[in-house]
Amino acid sequence: MSGMPELVPVLDRHRFDEAALARHLALHLPGFDDPIEVRQFQGGQSNPTFHIATSAGDYVLRKKPPGKLLPRAHAIEREYRILRALEGSEVPVPRARILVEDERIIGTPFFVMDHVPGRVFFDRVPLAAPPADRAAIFEDMARVLAALHKVDWRAAGLEGFGRPEGYMPRQVDLWVRQWQAAKVEEMPEMDRLGAWLASHLPPDEPATIAHGDYRLGNLIIHPTEPRIVAVLDWELATIGHPLADLGYCCLTYHFDPGADGVTGVAGMDLAGTGIPDEQAFVGRYSALMGRTVPQALDVFVVFSMFRLASIVAGVWRRALDGNASDPRAIGYRHRYRDMAERAWDIVRRIDRAA
Repeated sequence: MSGMPELVPVLDRHRFDEAALARHLALHLPGFDDPIEVRQFQGGQSNPTFHIATSAGDYVLRKKPPGKLLPRAHAIEREYRILRALEGSEVPVPRARILVEDERIIGTPFFVMDHVPGRVFFDRVPLAAPPADRAAIFEDMARVLAALHKVDWRAAGLEGFGRPEGYMPRQVDLWVRQWQAAKVEEMPEMDRLGAWLASHLPPDEPATIAHGDYRLGNLIIHPTEPRIVAVLDWELATIGHPLADLGYCCLTYHFDPGADGVTGVAGMDLAGTGIPDEQAFVGRYSALMGRTVPQALDVFVVFSMFRLASIVAGVWRRALDGNASDPRAIGYRHRYRDMAERAWDIVRRIDRAA
């Protein structure tokens, strides 16, 4: 399924003072002197996101959600900083316009960026596109990811954006803590995964910008052409290990086909689909990076599943607390549990092969 995300009236729990927003932004951006129309993008579990139509054009506003938040979550200030740093690079991003950290304006910090028109494929595979377009989109996914990892992050002004050494041990520790903060029930596989990862991490590599959530659903595809025109959702970005992004992107190959928003291609015959298999996709990324094909990628796949399961468990907890961006999140319990079980299956396969 593809298209632009559905725009709905602002949800009751995410309403804010639109007049105060307009008054503030009229001092900084064109179009806010006249009446504006604010609607909310349906879906998305992190930062509530809004479409703002003005006389000068369309903008997008990202803000922190209301209520009590998990530690280090919803870092819109970091999103804004990296969007500004990547402006003009080989990585296509929306133009970030203004960051407002004063909570008095609309109740939480927020930033505004330009709206980029195009298509979003909501699953991990572009099944709505013809095979030739699928092949081109996967090629562009590899190209843009390699372009991101080749950015000189120090020259881009991202010194201090993350600590380049020891990224993976810190990440495992962070997501173990995030899981514990989100935990509302026993899930033994989640506890085992954290312990296994801590003792099976490969050595450091030269650090790169790591997007943290690089997948098809966070990319805007040109309205008519099979190419990426914007990479979205940078809230998890940092300076880290490039293979964490690659392993996460490869989750496509470890999720079953289906219609629940985490569609993958596990078990599918990809012949004639235009979708490269995991080996081909990893090989193309590696060629673009000028590096050898990584031997320990499965460990990063396991980490990515564990981290994603921790995030989804947090979304489910927010839904239980009545504070999720998407009301469908109340049904997310099975998602995080399924991810944990799949990750543990990969661990057993790795251990058998060792």
